[in-house]
Amino acid sequence: MYALELNNVCKSFGQVHAVEGLSVKVPVGSIYGFLGPNGAGKTTTLRMVVNILRPDSGSITLFENGTEKQTRNHVGYMPEERGLYRKMTVRKTLTYFASLKGVPANEISRNVSQWLERIELGKWADKKVEDLSRGMHQKLQFAVTVINAPSLVILDEPFAGLDPLNYEMMKNIILEMRDAGKTILFSTHIMHEAETLCDSILLINKGKNILDGRLSDIRSRNHSDSVLVELDGDAGILGTLPMAAGVRPRQNQMEITLKQGGDPQELLAALAGKVRIRRFEIKTHSLHEIFIQLVGADNA
Repeated sequence: MYALELNNVCKSFGQVHAVEGLSVKVPVGSIYGFLGPNGAGKTTTLRMVVNILRPDSGSITLFENGTEKQTRNHVGYMPEERGLYRKMTVRKTLTYFASLKGVPANEISRNVSQWLERIELGKWADKKVEDLSRGMHQKLQFAVTVINAPSLVILDEPFAGLDPLNYEMMKNIILEMRDAGKTILFSTHIMHEAETLCDSILLINKGKNILDGRLSDIRSRNHSDSVLVELDGDAGILGTLPMAAGVRPRQNQMEITLKQGGDPQELLAALAGKVRIRRFEIKTHSLHEIFIQLVGADNA
């Protein structure tokens, strides 16, 4: 079952084609990253999902069944532009949005207290929003988004402005939500964020789908032609192997670039018995490297 399906979605602003023929399926209970450079169409797509913008053509389906109103009541959206009432206190902000989003009246106080503790703003509960730091404001905006436990959580650049400790806090909350069966969709142009969190990704550039699928599958399809080796013995043997195109020291290891068609297993077999192998790793491209390769080619 899919929490979200986009089918050939298009959106233009005058002569600018912000989203062109975008199709993607987001499985229930997954963390799905919308990745791309600034201006790629990520925010426009998210705004269409939550009905702030209407697509020019194509279709957007939430949870496959139910009326639009029923399904959208189960969606939480945190926009890139944060917008909370600055003169309201932190506790009253959470209370107000919990009520607005349909949390039963007899559960609001407990929910608010739990979230104040979870995002470590208990001591700031009676402070005004305008007194919060950027990171605190970010955490409060996140709590407002999920206070009613939505089934689909959509986050636009959710980690902007967070220090490493608060980044880890929010990351752990998102992972817990995924493990509880929630679906989390977030946009970012920071590849490290996606690499550490996402089950699946969509790489979008110029409003088009460049790459999508499970992150593990994408990485396996984009392996490099290098092997990292750490060994005891004469490293000079590496340069004599017929499948090695080049050898480069890398900290305490050696990086071996294979010739075209070179098989890492043949390399391993060639080394066995000649040197003691402490580590043998087939290098895979990072998501950052894949991003640069694909987006760079698309912009050429």
